[in-house]
Amino acid sequence: MMLKTTLKGLTTAIKGLRLTVSHLFRARKQRQSVDIKQAKYFDQQEGVATVQYPKVQMPIPEVARYQLDVEIDDCIVCDLCAKACPVDCIDIQAIKSPQAIGHTSDGSVKRLYAAKFDIDMAKCMYCGLCTVVCPTECIIMTDQYDRTSSNLADLTYSFSDLNEQQILQRKAEWTQFQAEKEAAKSKR
Repeated sequence: MMLKTTLKGLTTAIKGLRLTVSHLFRARKQRQSVDIKQAKYFDQQEGVATVQYPKVQMPIPEVARYQLDVEIDDCIVCDLCAKACPVDCIDIQAIKSPQAIGHTSDGSVKRLYAAKFDIDMAKCMYCGLCTVVCPTECIIMTDQYDRTSSNLADLTYSFSDLNEQQILQRKAEWTQFQAEKEAAKSKR
């Protein structure tokens, strides 16, 4: 009985080794890099499948969804991207302005300052919903996919261009505007 079990184990091991060795000899050369748009992309069955990253990189499709990027000058701080995000990885804080502060590249009027515009890419599920709802198209998905870091805090990207002093100044301007508006109402 013991001999029978040992022979069966040896037979199975030899079959497995034969299969492994046959794959080893068939995969002696590297697979050719084929653009993902070509019809023959998925037909490659022979060759080494492992990509020697970062020396060799896979071709990226045009419609790939990777890292988010924000053109803060085009942002009207509408908060639609944060509301559309299913995992709440976008954190926006706005400061109102007493007057228009400029225009975006598509001609939209900017009336809010972005005191905070952070995206936590550790939470992001790369669905692209934030890019779809953005009225000024200031938030986009880039073809950048390698922003590796051993520190989790490095994956929170801050896009706001205001420093603490500017934030306090903008808040004071809005508070003063509100006070002047209330004073004008009470004079009537």
